[in-house]
Amino acid sequence: MHVLWLVSMTLPQAALACGLSHASDVSGGWLTGQLTALRGQADLQLTVACVNGQCKEALCGEHGGVTYRILPGGGDFSRLLQAVHPDLVHIWGTEYAAAAAMDQAARALQLPVLVGIQGIMEDCAAHLCDGVPEAYLHSTPLDRALDRLIPGALLDKLQSNFDALARSEAALLGTARHVTGRTGFDRRAVERLAPLARYYPCNETLRPLFYEGPLWQPRDFGRGPVVLLSQGNYPLKNLHTVLQAMPTILQRWPDARLRIAGWPPLDKGPLLRPLIARLFPYQRYCRRLAEALGVAGHIKYTGPLDAAAMRQAYLDADLFLLPSSSENSPNSLGEAMLLGLPCVASRAGGIPDMLTDGTEGRLYGQALDADGLARTVTAVLSAPDSGAALGQAARRRALHTHDPAANADALCGIYQTILQEDAR
Repeated sequence: MHVLWLVSMTLPQAALACGLSHASDVSGGWLTGQLTALRGQADLQLTVACVNGQCKEALCGEHGGVTYRILPGGGDFSRLLQAVHPDLVHIWGTEYAAAAAMDQAARALQLPVLVGIQGIMEDCAAHLCDGVPEAYLHSTPLDRALDRLIPGALLDKLQSNFDALARSEAALLGTARHVTGRTGFDRRAVERLAPLARYYPCNETLRPLFYEGPLWQPRDFGRGPVVLLSQGNYPLKNLHTVLQAMPTILQRWPDARLRIAGWPPLDKGPLLRPLIARLFPYQRYCRRLAEALGVAGHIKYTGPLDAAAMRQAYLDADLFLLPSSSENSPNSLGEAMLLGLPCVASRAGGIPDMLTDGTEGRLYGQALDADGLARTVTAVLSAPDSGAALGQAARRRALHTHDPAANADALCGIYQTILQEDAR
């Protein structure tokens, strides 16, 4: 069977196959992992179409037995489908414009379409700015004029974009017949948003590097445990609540450090600092909050990390923290669990489906509960084994959830089921 994937990013394998100068493996790890796992499926032929709005022309190449196409953007995919002749189209993600265009083109050619749930944009939009003070949520006419010249991250603009993505997701799912997901959270969303669809459960396979090599080991961190956060520049990821929890954590460990993977807030020097502060209100809020709480000196951004560097960041931490206001099945949590790193997370979305509270990690109640977050982090770090037993149990769970062979078999089984139904 020949399956065409549509993905919203350029995968490292696609960049290599098509001769692009560089490829990043910072994002899209679940796709890279699943591609690697599918190599052993002898009856599967894959073509992967990657949408890249920065490319000026379509590119095509082959790598590892997979054909890759890098597409300049959305539009009419009829020519691509007629050239590739797939038996089935698998659209990864629900909200981007190319997904709807591909769905329309495939339907016109009477090709079955499987829609893969990533996040739930409806929930992301609803919780995007939870806990951010009202003063930072609304831009002025001057802010918007400056933003047109130097694009920033105005929160009302961001909210509008998320709302639009949620509407696109609802439109795509509203007529979908086949949907795959992983959690009770996304299954309930599919029941609501895709009433005509059959739901197929299939877990994710993560980046290959996280299945090999040394595992996390507890260390004597003394006064300075390292807490790792995978992202800090989106209000949805809830850095502001972590900052509010830091004073309590520092009372117990005065040298505790919060390490945040990714870019630090933009800084172009003192002359442009006021302008940047206007254009990036969430970063402005977090900076002011950290300074007011006296915790700014305990925060360090790592810069963007590839798979190897991110793996090392987990190993160098004493605890992984995921305080998001909305998640489905976050890859960062799965990666931390695979390495045996003790984890603390909010109960948002599908997180409780990945990790059992008290045995495989710790979950705290509401994402915005800074006191609950601080108490839970303190309980894990102050345990006699520094959370090692939780980390070991988490690894056993993750090896089952993210089993490459099992997930590849499950996905191919879904494809075969859909094609058999379509043939009737």
